[in-house]
Amino acid sequence: MPATRTVAIIDDDRHLRESIQDLLETAGLSSLLFPSADAFLHERGYEDVNCILSDVKMPGTSGIELIDILGEMGGCPPVLIMTSYADKQTKATALNKGAVAFLPKPLDSDEVLRCLETAVRGT
Repeated sequence: MPATRTVAIIDDDRHLRESIQDLLETAGLSSLLFPSADAFLHERGYEDVNCILSDVKMPGTSGIELIDILGEMGGCPPVLIMTSYADKQTKATALNKGAVAFLPKPLDSDEVLRCLETAVRGT
């Protein structure tokens, strides 16, 4: 099992992706960046990561739709959802679909790292 854990960061905001990548690097995690769930699926990003951190609302496939797609594939890494749309319905839907965490934006760095640590520990 590799010592370095890799997280897929999926968000249509390039600056946010890069900021999260910087945060993860300081915590000893590597990351792969994807501008959309469709790019992540097309590039088969799920094969190379221990965990997925995905936005909900993006052009094309949403983060919640991504959970459904990955669930149908089976054996995919845990998914954490981040969103600016942190209403109760979105949170309930994401968690009911199988997200292991729901993180409202703006992100709390400590909370992101705690949730990722818990998620990658199980992979």
